[in-house]
Amino acid sequence: MQDTVSFDLKRNRLVLIDQTRLPGELKILSLHTIEEMEAAIRMLQVRGAPAIGVAAAIGLAVLSRALGARNYEANLLAYAARLRATRPTAVNLAWALERMLSGPRDPESLTRQALMILEEDIETCRRIGEHGSALLHDGDNVLTHCNAGRLAAVRYGTALAPVYMAAEQGKKLHIFADETRPLLQGARLTAYELAEAGIPVTLLCDNMAASLLSEGKITAVLVGADRIAANGDAANKIGSLGLSILARHYAVPFYVCAPFSTVDLYCAEGRRIPIEQRAPEEVTQAWYERRMAPAGARVYNPAFDIIPNENITAFVTERGVLLPRDLSK
Repeated sequence: MQDTVSFDLKRNRLVLIDQTRLPGELKILSLHTIEEMEAAIRMLQVRGAPAIGVAAAIGLAVLSRALGARNYEANLLAYAARLRATRPTAVNLAWALERMLSGPRDPESLTRQALMILEEDIETCRRIGEHGSALLHDGDNVLTHCNAGRLAAVRYGTALAPVYMAAEQGKKLHIFADETRPLLQGARLTAYELAEAGIPVTLLCDNMAASLLSEGKITAVLVGADRIAANGDAANKIGSLGLSILARHYAVPFYVCAPFSTVDLYCAEGRRIPIEQRAPEEVTQAWYERRMAPAGARVYNPAFDIIPNENITAFVTERGVLLPRDLSK
């Protein structure tokens, strides 16, 4: 599979897999304007915290290379602010932009920094996979929610990186993927990439997870995270909270896999993480030919919920497997 995010230096373009077209069509986007980049992030053409961060870094470098000398600094900062505002919950977005602006801001320096962030993401996710694969055993059945695989990062992913690494080691795993309402990232993306990789995958509706766990068929739950507070509370795709409660009730290990850059040490606890509220149409009619609810119905549509630290068995990061209490040490 092509890398989810890449930098076309020759044409000065941010190159993305359009994830809104999957699984029916593999469409590649080549972006060079701030409006295109804002839309790609907001409309989830690129999504997943690591991928968003890399895309923002490359996007800012692309924009810098097209700017003239006049008002260069002011225009660059304005572009960075616009990119930062596209997704408030995913901390990797702000982290990547802050890193881009922390050093020299000329186009060549920004280009080098963006390429460094891209390569580091690949290496970070590979190391997450190595640490996480040690937690998985031949014959395990793993449950995951949303998409935190290759499509959520540049290459390996976060929650699925241990799965890919375990497969490379010859371990036979079976993955159960929640469909992940309302945008079906599990059905459209996780099932797609696992099938493409030849890893057995079974799709289930979100409200079937309790039945599956109660039957003792799941040996581990792996999810990603968009922001992790200093106390170990973690924001992930809506539905993750309920899944963590179920896993704790049925004594199934619940692992959050994420790069350490997802830890926001300035955010003391999960209730301080801003939660993005998305359009009601995602619930009432997205993916359907007709409305699934009456026009007058109000819609509650938060993109994320908060997993409390007591429900998390451990965090799998590039630094190793960490307990929630170890994050701020």
